[in-house]
Amino acid sequence: MRRLALILFGPIASTLASVAVVAALVAGAGGLWPLLGAAAFGGLLAVPVTLGVARRMTGRARQ
Repeated sequence: MRRLALILFGPIASTLASVAVVAALVAGAGGLWPLLGAAAFGGLLAVPVTLGVARRMTGRARQ
């Protein structure tokens, strides 16, 4: 599962970081630091999401 999670982390993290940056732009944030913070938040949010997706794909999901 760890290898699958490492493979999935890149696409999931970049997607969530992009979504967070777009959400920050729509909310009116225009500076460098707010946008970097939004991207970092999306990247951090990707860790539990990636682990959950990997668990579901390997059939180890909690029921």
